[in-house]
Amino acid sequence: MTTSLMMLTVLVGYFILLLLIARWSGRGKDATSNDAFFRAGRRAPWAMVAFGMIGASISGVSLISVPGWVTSTQMSYLQMCMGFFFGYLLVAFVLLPVYYKLKLTSIYGYLRQRFGERTHKTGAVFFLLSKLTGAAARLYLVCIVLFTFITRPLMTEMGPQFGALYGEISFAVTVAIILLLIWLYTRRSGIAAIVRTDALQTLCLLLAVVGIFWAVCQRLDLNIAEVWSTIVNNDMSRVFVWDGDSKQNFWRQFFSGIFIVIVMTGLDQDMMQKNLTCSNLCDAQKDMCAYGIAFVPVNALFLGLGVLLYYYCNVAGIDVPQRGDELLPMLVSGGYLGSLVIIPFTIGIVAAAFSSADSAITALTTSVCVDIFERNDDAVAFRKRVHLFVVGAFFLCILAFRIINSSNAIDAIYTMAGYTYGPLLGLFAYGLLTKRDVHDRYVPYVALISPIICGLLDHFAPILWGYTFGYELLMLNGLLTALGLAVLHKR
Repeated sequence: MTTSLMMLTVLVGYFILLLLIARWSGRGKDATSNDAFFRAGRRAPWAMVAFGMIGASISGVSLISVPGWVTSTQMSYLQMCMGFFFGYLLVAFVLLPVYYKLKLTSIYGYLRQRFGERTHKTGAVFFLLSKLTGAAARLYLVCIVLFTFITRPLMTEMGPQFGALYGEISFAVTVAIILLLIWLYTRRSGIAAIVRTDALQTLCLLLAVVGIFWAVCQRLDLNIAEVWSTIVNNDMSRVFVWDGDSKQNFWRQFFSGIFIVIVMTGLDQDMMQKNLTCSNLCDAQKDMCAYGIAFVPVNALFLGLGVLLYYYCNVAGIDVPQRGDELLPMLVSGGYLGSLVIIPFTIGIVAAAFSSADSAITALTTSVCVDIFERNDDAVAFRKRVHLFVVGAFFLCILAFRIINSSNAIDAIYTMAGYTYGPLLGLFAYGLLTKRDVHDRYVPYVALISPIICGLLDHFAPILWGYTFGYELLMLNGLLTALGLAVLHKR
């Protein structure tokens, strides 16, 4: 069996399993209601939610991009992961109590109650923009891998008459098929099905990483102790950077990590929608803390895999690609890790892609229905149309990423977050930390001006002051938004 056929077989079998779980989750007379789609009836087990969130947040970007990142930034990404943990604590004990007290379906309903309708709509629009671009960037990278490994080889084997489809048309077909599969198992029960399928997909993703790790160790003939020694003694294993001028400086990365979690988890309808499926606040807080503890060792595993892959290339005399995103796919496709590694690699890629995209599509559908059109517990047919529209928007956004072709997907995601999540950070921070009201009709202008100012500073700061912004641009964006609201406060 060829590599492409093996991967296609794994993909089909995996999808059938997901569809069976989704159908099982969709049993009962209320299984297809908006309450199940938006909130899972608030009966989801907290441990299952926490475990499933690992796969949803890691995504295919981590499986492909994080191991390749060690060649440029070593293991300094762990500095940001350390900040992530404290960010999760803030989300659990500051934001979640507010959401549960107000019994929110969409967390942006808080902005309506605190400031007014226009602020509510502004927050929802920035979330829609943030989540659509971020989730599409994650899925885009996975689509490239599946296109390279499955679609193009299969079409080549079918004959020269399909030569006209080797290019962008076949890539578009690959994206369309993946989104169709996700739509099929999320369209009925939404978040009620996703809580269960994400737990399965997290398990598959972690087992896949362990399988790839084992394949590399077999090629290098290393035992566990030797693997640890090889990683620790490698120059790429440096974690802490204290150079103040470096974008990887510890304090810049650490505090950026805290605020990235606050905005990309605590102010993100996708991640919070899963937490709001728990029956009570205590369960949701346990879920968030357990998830936060697991995040550091999981990312350390990805980075350690990256160090081991580059070490293997050096020992075996393999030329490494210029882009870190291409390292693991190249080693798998070239047969350097053996033929059996194709199975865990395919499972990991597909699990990561589906677990990230399915919940994002559901959260976007929820926000459009509840925040934009204010249709909550009625109009199931309307919700289904919105769901299909969101899938189409994903398709167009992924094709746009194909044109842009960013050099590093995970870096691009965090960079975009600085601009799109910054206004959300400022809106929620001002609402929670002050008791002042603002002129609601002017809030959209503040939310637009702040990212524009940040973009100008990002461009001119290296020229004028020799300072290059990193992910701390997110904090500056939030601060500018909060200052703008302070100027607009009602006396």
